[in-house]
Amino acid sequence: MPYKHLTENERYVISHLHCAGFSRREIARRINRHYVTVSRELNRYKSMYTYTTYWYDWTHPEALKRRRKARHHRRRSSQRLFDYVKQRLEDDWSPEIIAEKLKIDYPDDEEMRASLETIYQWIYLDASEGGTLYHHLRRGRKKRRRQKRYGSGRRFIPGRVSISERPDSVETRERFGDWEGDTIEGKKSTGYMATHVERKSRFLIAAKLLNKKAESLTSESVKVFCRIPIEMRKTLTVDNGKEFARFKELETQTGLTVYFADPYSAWQRGTNENTNGLLRQYFPKGTDFRNVTAEKLAFAVKKLNHRPRKCLGYQSPYEVFWNTSSGALIT
Repeated sequence: MPYKHLTENERYVISHLHCAGFSRREIARRINRHYVTVSRELNRYKSMYTYTTYWYDWTHPEALKRRRKARHHRRRSSQRLFDYVKQRLEDDWSPEIIAEKLKIDYPDDEEMRASLETIYQWIYLDASEGGTLYHHLRRGRKKRRRQKRYGSGRRFIPGRVSISERPDSVETRERFGDWEGDTIEGKKSTGYMATHVERKSRFLIAAKLLNKKAESLTSESVKVFCRIPIEMRKTLTVDNGKEFARFKELETQTGLTVYFADPYSAWQRGTNENTNGLLRQYFPKGTDFRNVTAEKLAFAVKKLNHRPRKCLGYQSPYEVFWNTSSGALIT
């Protein structure tokens, strides 16, 4: 049932019946409203009529003023709350994580609450006033944009093993050691990055590539995977790009089993697609990768791996992955 604001006439009846001593349930019955609506109405202004009584001629104008003032602006009046949100945004935390961490850090303080939408509205308002908080969003946009679906078809690589033959345990994230791989392109002819994400922990490893040739990707991927414990290297799911043509060498040198997603099915590598989007916060499309050093890439990867994630119970990928690889949670 859609929500309807109380009318001036309903407040008139509430004020008269309340003064006459009728119960809140009886008042609600007489105006054909839920008793909770009446109770909230009386409680909302209780502190304001400590020395007077609830009366429609002043409560209704107050209600109209509240209705005109957006809720996120009301929350914005709490400097302590805004400072908390602003600091976390500047640490590159997502609005969703901030909203949930407020509940964890301040479980008994209702003033320290801000919804996901409220935080986004603050960011967009800040951007409209010339602020820079939007730079800390994943995509760095000043306002929402419609999402577009995309995909690209390629010829199959000889000897490829389809994702349909991949163990079911990979899809359900029952174990650690299953990875998804992809590449990120910089400004045209300036270089690439290879990214690999562990499905269960969302732990990211990445390397710079001078070009998108299979030899380059295989060589750099072997280097980064060799830093990972062998028991955490089980499968790797990739797309059908020619840069993965030498996947047999990758399998031999890392111990991984490589599977190929279906064409036009980016969602089959959703963990990697999402993580690439997070990495784009630091290296937006059009970035000249010749100016991106290995140290800059390592810094961005470290930031992502130490950022709390909702899907991990607000632990970081680093905590989940390395606690596991040290023997605490291996399955």
